[in-house]
Amino acid sequence: MTTPEPELHDAADPARDIAEVSAVEIITTATVHLMSAAAVKIGLAEDEEAGQYQDLAEARKLITALAGLVTAASPEIGGDHARSLRDGLRTLQLAFAEALPFPDEPGQAPGEKWTGRVS
Repeated sequence: MTTPEPELHDAADPARDIAEVSAVEIITTATVHLMSAAAVKIGLAEDEEAGQYQDLAEARKLITALAGLVTAASPEIGGDHARSLRDGLRTLQLAFAEALPFPDEPGQAPGEKWTGRVS
Protein backbone atom coordinates (compact mmCIF):
# COMPACT_ATOMS: atom_id res chain seq x y z
CA MET A 1 0.00 0.00 0.00
CA THR A 2 1.39 3.38 -0.93
CA THR A 3 0.85 6.63 0.87
CA PRO A 4 -0.81 9.37 -1.11
CA GLU A 5 1.41 12.10 -2.52
CA PRO A 6 1.08 15.43 -0.73
CA GLU A 7 -0.76 17.96 -2.78
CA LEU A 8 1.73 20.12 -4.65
CA HIS A 9 -0.38 23.26 -4.59
CA ASP A 10 -0.15 23.50 -0.78
CA ALA A 11 3.40 24.92 -0.97
CA ALA A 12 2.29 27.55 -3.48
CA ASP A 13 -0.67 28.81 -1.43
CA PRO A 14 1.26 31.51 0.53
CA ALA A 15 2.80 32.80 -2.72
CA ARG A 16 -0.60 32.79 -4.38
CA ASP A 17 -2.08 34.69 -1.41
CA ILE A 18 0.63 37.34 -1.66
CA ALA A 19 0.21 37.55 -5.42
CA GLU A 20 -3.43 38.52 -4.92
CA VAL A 21 -2.59 41.48 -2.64
CA SER A 22 -1.76 44.85 -4.20
CA ALA A 23 1.59 46.50 -3.57
CA VAL A 24 -0.20 49.46 -1.97
CA GLU A 25 -1.84 47.15 0.56
CA ILE A 26 1.44 45.41 1.40
CA ILE A 27 3.26 48.74 1.84
CA THR A 28 0.44 50.16 3.93
CA THR A 29 0.36 47.06 6.14
CA ALA A 30 4.11 47.25 6.71
CA THR A 31 3.91 50.92 7.64
CA VAL A 32 1.03 50.31 10.04
CA HIS A 33 3.08 47.63 11.81
CA LEU A 34 6.05 50.00 12.07
CA MET A 35 3.80 52.81 13.32
CA SER A 36 2.20 50.59 15.96
CA ALA A 37 5.54 49.32 17.20
CA ALA A 38 6.98 52.84 17.31
CA ALA A 39 3.98 54.14 19.25
CA VAL A 40 4.46 51.41 21.85
CA LYS A 41 8.20 52.10 22.10
CA ILE A 42 7.59 55.84 22.47
CA GLY A 43 5.45 54.96 25.48
CA LEU A 44 2.04 55.75 24.05
CA ALA A 45 0.74 52.30 25.03
CA GLU A 46 0.32 51.47 28.67
CA ASP A 47 -0.18 48.18 30.44
CA GLU A 48 -2.26 48.42 33.62
CA GLU A 49 0.16 46.22 35.56
CA ALA A 50 3.55 47.02 34.06
CA GLY A 51 3.12 50.69 33.17
CA GLN A 52 4.56 52.06 29.95
CA TYR A 53 6.66 50.11 27.48
CA GLN A 54 8.91 53.04 26.62
CA ASP A 55 12.20 52.38 24.84
CA LEU A 56 13.23 55.50 22.95
CA ALA A 57 16.33 53.92 21.38
CA GLU A 58 14.11 51.28 19.77
CA ALA A 59 11.49 53.89 18.83
CA ARG A 60 14.19 55.92 17.05
CA LYS A 61 15.12 52.94 14.88
CA LEU A 62 11.51 52.17 14.01
CA ILE A 63 10.68 55.77 13.13
CA THR A 64 13.79 56.08 10.98
CA ALA A 65 12.89 52.90 9.09
CA LEU A 66 9.31 54.10 8.74
CA ALA A 67 10.45 57.47 7.36
CA GLY A 68 12.60 55.75 4.75
CA LEU A 69 9.76 53.49 3.66
CA VAL A 70 7.15 56.26 3.56
CA THR A 71 9.46 58.61 1.66
CA ALA A 72 10.44 55.97 -0.89
CA ALA A 73 6.92 54.59 -1.33
CA SER A 74 4.99 57.87 -1.47
CA PRO A 75 5.44 58.50 -5.22
CA GLU A 76 4.41 54.91 -5.94
CA ILE A 77 1.29 54.56 -3.82
CA GLY A 78 -0.68 57.68 -4.66
CA GLY A 79 -1.63 60.90 -2.94
CA ASP A 80 -4.31 59.80 -0.47
CA HIS A 81 -2.35 56.81 0.83
CA ALA A 82 0.91 58.76 0.97
CA ARG A 83 -0.68 61.70 2.76
CA SER A 84 -2.13 59.56 5.54
CA LEU A 85 1.18 57.71 5.98
CA ARG A 86 3.13 60.98 6.13
CA ASP A 87 0.63 62.35 8.69
CA GLY A 88 1.06 59.26 10.86
CA LEU A 89 4.84 59.48 10.59
CA ARG A 90 4.82 63.17 11.53
CA THR A 91 2.60 62.44 14.54
CA LEU A 92 5.06 59.81 15.75
CA GLN A 93 8.03 62.11 15.19
CA LEU A 94 6.35 64.82 17.28
CA ALA A 95 5.40 62.34 20.03
CA PHE A 96 8.99 61.10 20.07
CA ALA A 97 10.29 64.67 20.45
CA GLU A 98 7.91 65.23 23.39
CA ALA A 99 9.09 62.04 25.07
CA LEU A 100 12.78 62.99 24.94
CA PRO A 101 14.28 64.50 28.09
CA PHE A 102 16.52 66.71 25.87
CA PRO A 103 15.72 67.67 22.28
CA ASP A 104 17.69 66.26 19.34
CA GLU A 105 19.87 68.59 17.31
CA PRO A 106 18.12 69.90 14.18
CA GLY A 107 18.20 67.22 11.50
CA GLN A 108 19.16 64.48 13.97
CA ALA A 109 15.69 63.41 15.11
CA PRO A 110 14.47 60.05 13.83
CA GLY A 111 13.54 60.12 10.17
CA GLU A 112 14.58 63.71 9.57
CA LYS A 113 17.22 62.53 7.14
CA TRP A 114 14.31 61.70 4.81
CA THR A 115 11.55 64.04 5.94
CA GLY A 116 13.40 67.20 6.84
CA ARG A 117 12.96 69.00 10.15
CA VAL A 118 9.69 68.21 11.91
CA SER A 119 8.25 70.83 14.22
